[in-house]
Amino acid sequence: MVKSFLFLARHLRFGKIELIFDNEIQVSGNIKKNRTIVENFVGKASILVIEDDLDIQQLVSYNLIKAGFNVSCADSGEEGLQVLQNESIDLLLLDLMLPGKDGMEICTMIRKKAATASMPIVMMTAKGEEEDIVSGLAAGADDYVPKPFSPKILIARIQAVLRRRQEKKNAEQKPADEKIIYPSLVIHPGRYEVLVEGKQVHLTTTEFTILEQLASRPGWVFSRRQLIDAIRGYDYLITPRAIDVQIFGLRKKMGQLGSYIETVRGVGYRFKTEEEEEQ
Repeated sequence: MVKSFLFLARHLRFGKIELIFDNEIQVSGNIKKNRTIVENFVGKASILVIEDDLDIQQLVSYNLIKAGFNVSCADSGEEGLQVLQNESIDLLLLDLMLPGKDGMEICTMIRKKAATASMPIVMMTAKGEEEDIVSGLAAGADDYVPKPFSPKILIARIQAVLRRRQEKKNAEQKPADEKIIYPSLVIHPGRYEVLVEGKQVHLTTTEFTILEQLASRPGWVFSRRQLIDAIRGYDYLITPRAIDVQIFGLRKKMGQLGSYIETVRGVGYRFKTEEEEEQ
């Protein structure tokens, strides 16, 4: 059953938390002083939580609302897809282990639909091995939070993803004539748009940021750590291999033009100059 926690707060059973939860919604004006940084970037964002464990679902929702977000919940991926069709959602918090279609399948389905292709997705799951994290990012997730997690860390990760989304919107306000142009390849930073052979290619926020970072300085070599810092911010805990997965997906979407991105063994990646690509 799909639930909106802005309206069902009184029905939650968290013992003492129930009263606090209810009061914090009623006096939301007092909470705003604690979320100034968030609202400067994202305002009152709406988050959809897809989680089949009711205890975790309620705990996560409580902390999200406390941080100033609007929250809706779904117990399965199928219900979550219905919410996305009927509501305006700014970010999806997606559990990996779900009944029916799992989180990987749901993530892939969302990325294939034009209306939700660029929606920020944060995966949360008990699977915290490197292979699972890499698979989640490869499926299109913007971030991956292994369970058990600190609510504060989860909120910080969500805020970081939403800040990047706001930066994307700000970039869209740049003059339309600001482009990065190569033969058969046009990158519109202001529109977050990539054209390959005149056809638009849908990239995730992470893929686009990597492409723009590399293409804006052809010939320069970027280490994996530099790319991680550009995408996620300094001191972000993610393995360099995750960057390799993003590069692999980016090259695949670019088709033959993926050869512009060159691997520099032992260092990182660079974007070939036009002269190099023509040779």
